[in-house]
Amino acid sequence: MSQSQRHTAILLMAMGGPDCLENVEPFLLDVRGGRPTPPELVEEIRERYRATGGKSPAVGITQAVAKKLEQQLSESGDGRYRVYVGLRHWHPFIKDTYAELLQESPDQIIGVCMAPQQSSLSTGAYRKKVEEARTVLADQTPVTYVGSWNRHPRLIAAIVENIRQGLQKFPADVRAAVPVLFTAHSLPERIVKMNDPYPDEVKGTVEAVTNALGNQPTYFAYQSQGRSSEPWLGPTVEAMLETICQAGHRHMLVAPVGFICDHVETLFDIDIELTQLALRKGLHLERMAMLNDSPAILETLRDVLAAHESSLAVSS
Repeated sequence: MSQSQRHTAILLMAMGGPDCLENVEPFLLDVRGGRPTPPELVEEIRERYRATGGKSPAVGITQAVAKKLEQQLSESGDGRYRVYVGLRHWHPFIKDTYAELLQESPDQIIGVCMAPQQSSLSTGAYRKKVEEARTVLADQTPVTYVGSWNRHPRLIAAIVENIRQGLQKFPADVRAAVPVLFTAHSLPERIVKMNDPYPDEVKGTVEAVTNALGNQPTYFAYQSQGRSSEPWLGPTVEAMLETICQAGHRHMLVAPVGFICDHVETLFDIDIELTQLALRKGLHLERMAMLNDSPAILETLRDVLAAHESSLAVSS
């Protein structure tokens, strides 16, 4: 079969989020593996979504990426492409999307985790959901997964550009000295003993962006630690905020390089909670814009997919 005749289904995978305030509790039930969430915690998290639009914007953003990516890949003339969205913890669930895409009998399926940094607890869990769906559906369609793209040149360039745009929000005379605080979602510390790649993956992104920025002062912290008794990766953004204050800074730009699009962790944890804490400490805090469904993320994904398909062609 020629490349121009091949039908490829691309499955964009993400965590997902509640599509309305009423679905915060069932969403949390899925996240917690069926364990009920204490009512006070449900209400606290519901308030976070209420303060940021009443639902998770990440689902709609990922669907917009899928639509645009499908159009661009189809226009390339290199084969027939359909792009789908499957979520780990909410509708459309990965298992349901997988069943849907099989209806068109693709020749191959490529899974793409919408997180540049790999981890067994996040991206690895998405792949597990796909394999579970394949088992249930007795499917034997060839499936491959895009690996890490944490240092992809287009991704790094896009983040750097958004950081530079974010720095424009500060007075010109202090701009060069404004510290950039890189953040990524924290995970339980036990992943270190598991030799999970996540800390090094995040470090790789941070190093690449830092090198491209030049002399801009930079810091790093993990954000949005979970509500459990086990230790989580640090330092926390709250602790790093104190460090930045003690260093004499009065401005800072937060760059959530562990995330691609807006969701409650950026819109509430940073834009509301961390911003208020910064204000109490006399800090002017701004956040860089997320890539969302921008041309930059679409270019990155097209490059990542092209490289992946090229590697498949070489190995076949």
